[in-house]
Amino acid sequence: MSDSPQQANSIIRLNSVGKVYQQGKLQVTALDGVSLDVEPGEFLALCGPSGSGKTTLLNLVGALDQPSSGSIELEGHNLERMSRKELSELRRDRIGFVFQAYNLMPVLSAYENAEMVLWVQGVDPQIRRDKVMGLLAEVGLEGLEDRRPNELSGGQQQRVAIARAIASDPVVVLADEPTANVDSETAIKLLDLMERLNRERGVTFVFSTHDPLVMERARRIVRLVDGKVQEDSQAA
Repeated sequence: MSDSPQQANSIIRLNSVGKVYQQGKLQVTALDGVSLDVEPGEFLALCGPSGSGKTTLLNLVGALDQPSSGSIELEGHNLERMSRKELSELRRDRIGFVFQAYNLMPVLSAYENAEMVLWVQGVDPQIRRDKVMGLLAEVGLEGLEDRRPNELSGGQQQRVAIARAIASDPVVVLADEPTANVDSETAIKLLDLMERLNRERGVTFVFSTHDPLVMERARRIVRLVDGKVQEDSQAA
Protein backbone atom coordinates (compact mmCIF):
# COMPACT_ATOMS: atom_id res chain seq x y z
CA MET A 1 0.00 0.00 0.00
CA SER A 2 1.36 3.44 -0.88
CA ASP A 3 1.50 6.28 1.63
CA SER A 4 -1.28 8.83 1.60
CA PRO A 5 -0.14 12.34 0.53
CA GLN A 6 -0.37 13.52 4.13
CA GLN A 7 1.77 10.66 5.43
CA ALA A 8 4.29 11.13 2.65
CA ASN A 9 4.88 14.72 3.85
CA SER A 10 5.36 13.77 7.52
CA ILE A 11 8.63 14.89 9.07
CA ILE A 12 8.00 12.75 12.17
CA ARG A 13 6.21 9.41 12.18
CA LEU A 14 5.60 7.20 15.20
CA ASN A 15 4.22 3.74 14.51
CA SER A 16 2.82 1.80 17.52
CA VAL A 17 5.54 3.15 19.80
CA GLY A 18 5.83 1.69 23.29
CA LYS A 19 8.26 2.48 26.09
CA VAL A 20 8.65 0.34 29.23
CA TYR A 21 10.97 1.26 32.10
CA GLN A 22 12.29 -1.21 34.65
CA GLN A 23 12.01 0.10 38.23
CA GLY A 24 13.41 -2.57 40.49
CA LYS A 25 11.21 -5.61 39.95
CA LEU A 26 8.42 -3.50 38.46
CA GLN A 27 7.86 -2.71 34.80
CA VAL A 28 6.37 0.73 34.21
CA THR A 29 4.70 1.40 30.86
CA ALA A 30 5.32 5.04 29.88
CA LEU A 31 3.97 4.76 26.32
CA ASP A 32 1.60 2.14 24.95
CA GLY A 33 1.17 1.81 21.19
CA VAL A 34 1.37 5.48 20.20
CA SER A 35 1.04 6.27 16.49
CA LEU A 36 1.42 9.86 15.36
CA ASP A 37 2.43 11.85 12.28
CA VAL A 38 3.75 15.41 12.46
CA GLU A 39 3.65 17.56 9.33
CA PRO A 40 5.99 20.44 8.41
CA GLY A 41 5.04 23.77 9.99
CA GLU A 42 2.87 22.36 12.77
CA PHE A 43 2.45 24.08 16.15
CA LEU A 44 1.51 21.01 18.17
CA ALA A 45 1.07 20.50 21.91
CA LEU A 46 1.39 17.16 23.67
CA CYS A 47 -0.59 17.49 26.86
CA GLY A 48 -1.84 15.33 29.70
CA PRO A 49 -1.36 14.81 33.44
CA SER A 50 2.00 14.03 35.04
CA GLY A 51 3.01 10.50 34.12
CA SER A 52 0.95 10.49 30.92
CA GLY A 53 4.05 9.95 28.76
CA LYS A 54 4.40 13.33 27.04
CA THR A 55 8.02 13.99 28.04
CA THR A 56 8.94 10.37 27.28
CA LEU A 57 7.46 10.80 23.80
CA LEU A 58 9.43 14.01 23.26
CA ASN A 59 12.67 12.31 24.36
CA LEU A 60 12.07 9.43 21.95
CA VAL A 61 11.39 11.77 19.01
CA GLY A 62 14.53 13.72 19.95
CA ALA A 63 16.61 10.52 19.81
CA LEU A 64 17.53 10.99 23.49
CA ASP A 65 16.06 7.56 24.29
CA GLN A 66 14.98 4.46 22.38
CA PRO A 67 11.49 2.90 22.20
CA SER A 68 10.86 -0.57 23.63
CA SER A 69 8.62 -1.36 20.65
CA GLY A 70 7.39 0.21 17.44
CA SER A 71 9.35 2.59 15.21
CA ILE A 72 10.12 6.29 14.92
CA GLU A 73 11.10 8.03 11.70
CA LEU A 74 12.46 11.54 11.24
CA GLU A 75 12.46 12.79 7.64
CA GLY A 76 12.03 9.18 6.53
CA HIS A 77 15.00 7.87 8.54
CA ASN A 78 14.26 5.07 11.01
CA LEU A 79 16.02 6.13 14.24
CA GLU A 80 16.51 2.53 15.36
CA ARG A 81 18.64 1.78 12.31
CA MET A 82 21.00 4.71 12.86
CA SER A 83 24.39 4.46 14.57
CA ARG A 84 25.21 6.45 17.70
CA LYS A 85 27.28 8.84 15.59
CA GLU A 86 24.43 9.30 13.11
CA LEU A 87 21.96 9.94 15.95
CA SER A 88 24.32 12.49 17.48
CA GLU A 89 24.61 14.31 14.16
CA LEU A 90 20.83 14.13 13.71
CA ARG A 91 20.26 15.78 17.11
CA ARG A 92 22.87 18.43 16.30
CA ASP A 93 21.72 19.29 12.78
CA ARG A 94 18.01 18.47 12.47
CA ILE A 95 16.45 18.82 15.94
CA GLY A 96 16.27 21.91 18.15
CA PHE A 97 15.66 21.52 21.87
CA VAL A 98 14.10 23.97 24.33
CA PHE A 99 14.05 22.72 27.92
CA GLN A 100 12.09 23.74 31.01
CA ALA A 101 15.34 24.54 32.86
CA TYR A 102 16.89 26.39 29.85
CA ASN A 103 20.05 24.17 29.93
CA LEU A 104 22.40 27.02 29.06
CA MET A 105 26.12 26.77 29.76
CA PRO A 106 26.66 29.08 32.77
CA VAL A 107 30.25 30.02 31.82
CA LEU A 108 29.27 31.10 28.30
CA SER A 109 27.67 34.36 27.19
CA ALA A 110 24.28 34.55 25.50
CA TYR A 111 26.11 34.85 22.18
CA GLU A 112 28.32 31.82 22.86
CA ASN A 113 25.37 29.70 24.01
CA ALA A 114 23.41 30.54 20.87
CA GLU A 115 26.50 29.98 18.70
CA MET A 116 27.39 26.56 20.14
CA VAL A 117 25.66 24.33 17.57
CA LEU A 118 27.12 26.28 14.65
CA TRP A 119 30.58 26.13 16.25
CA VAL A 120 30.32 22.34 16.62
CA GLN A 121 29.18 22.11 12.98
CA GLY A 122 32.33 23.96 11.91
CA VAL A 123 30.48 26.87 10.29
CA ASP A 124 32.74 29.72 9.11
CA PRO A 125 33.30 32.23 11.98
CA GLN A 126 32.00 35.26 10.07
CA ILE A 127 28.89 33.39 8.89
CA ARG A 128 28.40 32.20 12.49
CA ARG A 129 28.67 35.71 13.85
CA ASP A 130 26.26 37.22 11.34
CA LYS A 131 23.72 34.48 11.93
CA VAL A 132 23.90 34.51 15.74
CA MET A 133 23.76 38.30 16.02
CA GLY A 134 20.75 38.28 13.72
CA LEU A 135 19.03 35.54 15.73
CA LEU A 136 19.62 37.25 19.08
CA ALA A 137 18.20 40.47 17.66
CA GLU A 138 15.24 38.53 16.28
CA VAL A 139 14.43 37.05 19.71
CA GLY A 140 14.70 40.45 21.41
CA LEU A 141 18.18 40.20 22.97
CA GLU A 142 20.07 42.84 20.99
CA GLY A 143 22.61 44.47 23.30
CA LEU A 144 22.62 41.51 25.73
CA GLU A 145 24.92 39.27 23.70
CA ASP A 146 27.80 39.37 26.22
CA ARG A 147 25.74 38.61 29.33
CA ARG A 148 26.02 35.24 31.00
CA PRO A 149 22.89 33.31 32.04
CA ASN A 150 23.07 34.50 35.67
CA GLU A 151 22.87 38.07 34.37
CA LEU A 152 19.65 37.38 32.43
CA SER A 153 16.05 36.94 33.57
CA GLY A 154 14.32 33.58 33.14
CA GLY A 155 12.49 34.84 30.08
CA GLN A 156 15.71 36.16 28.55
CA GLN A 157 17.46 32.84 29.21
CA GLN A 158 14.64 31.01 27.44
CA ARG A 159 15.01 33.40 24.49
CA VAL A 160 18.69 32.44 24.28
CA ALA A 161 17.61 28.79 24.34
CA ILE A 162 15.15 29.42 21.50
CA ALA A 163 17.85 31.20 19.44
CA ARG A 164 20.18 28.23 20.07
CA ALA A 165 17.43 25.77 19.10
CA ILE A 166 16.80 27.36 15.68
CA ALA A 167 20.43 28.29 14.85
CA SER A 168 21.01 25.16 12.76
CA ASP A 169 17.68 25.55 10.88
CA PRO A 170 16.34 22.27 12.33
CA VAL A 171 13.42 20.35 10.87
CA VAL A 172 11.65 20.50 14.25
CA VAL A 173 12.00 22.20 17.63
CA LEU A 174 11.03 20.04 20.62
CA ALA A 175 10.02 22.22 23.57
CA ASP A 176 9.60 20.47 26.95
CA GLU A 177 7.48 22.63 29.28
CA PRO A 178 9.11 25.82 27.91
CA THR A 179 6.92 28.19 29.96
CA ALA A 180 7.03 26.30 33.27
CA ASN A 181 9.67 28.48 34.97
CA VAL A 182 8.45 31.92 33.93
CA ASP A 183 5.51 34.12 34.94
CA SER A 184 2.42 34.34 32.74
CA GLU A 185 3.36 37.69 31.17
CA THR A 186 6.76 36.32 30.14
CA ALA A 187 5.13 33.08 28.95
CA ILE A 188 2.85 35.06 26.64
CA LYS A 189 5.84 36.93 25.17
CA LEU A 190 7.73 33.66 24.62
CA LEU A 191 4.70 32.12 22.92
CA ASP A 192 4.34 35.24 20.75
CA LEU A 193 7.98 34.74 19.72
CA MET A 194 7.60 31.03 18.95
CA GLU A 195 4.37 31.65 17.01
CA ARG A 196 6.13 34.29 14.94
CA LEU A 197 9.05 31.94 14.22
CA ASN A 198 6.53 29.27 13.23
CA ARG A 199 4.61 31.65 10.98
CA GLU A 200 7.49 33.58 9.40
CA ARG A 201 10.25 30.96 9.31
CA GLY A 202 8.07 27.86 9.06
CA VAL A 203 9.70 26.36 12.17
CA THR A 204 7.82 23.23 13.32
CA PHE A 205 7.22 23.19 17.09
CA VAL A 206 6.20 20.20 19.21
CA PHE A 207 5.52 21.11 22.84
CA SER A 208 5.19 18.97 25.94
CA THR A 209 3.03 21.01 28.29
CA HIS A 210 0.27 21.28 30.85
CA ASP A 211 0.18 25.10 30.53
CA PRO A 212 -3.25 26.35 29.34
CA LEU A 213 -1.49 29.30 27.66
CA VAL A 214 0.41 26.92 25.38
CA MET A 215 -2.67 24.79 24.71
CA GLU A 216 -4.66 27.90 23.72
CA ARG A 217 -2.03 28.77 21.09
CA ALA A 218 -1.48 25.25 19.74
CA ARG A 219 -3.11 24.53 16.40
CA ARG A 220 -3.16 20.82 17.19
CA ILE A 221 -3.58 19.12 20.57
CA VAL A 222 -2.52 15.54 21.22
CA ARG A 223 -3.76 14.47 24.65
CA LEU A 224 -2.04 11.54 26.34
CA VAL A 225 -3.47 9.52 29.22
CA ASP A 226 -1.66 6.52 30.71
CA GLY A 227 0.73 6.40 27.76
CA LYS A 228 -1.99 6.31 25.10
CA VAL A 229 -3.35 8.94 22.73
CA GLN A 230 -6.78 9.84 24.07
CA GLU A 231 -7.42 12.78 21.73
CA ASP A 232 -5.83 14.22 18.59
CA SER A 233 -7.64 17.36 17.46
CA GLN A 234 -7.05 20.43 15.35
CA ALA A 235 -7.81 23.85 16.84
CA ALA A 236 -11.04 25.42 15.66
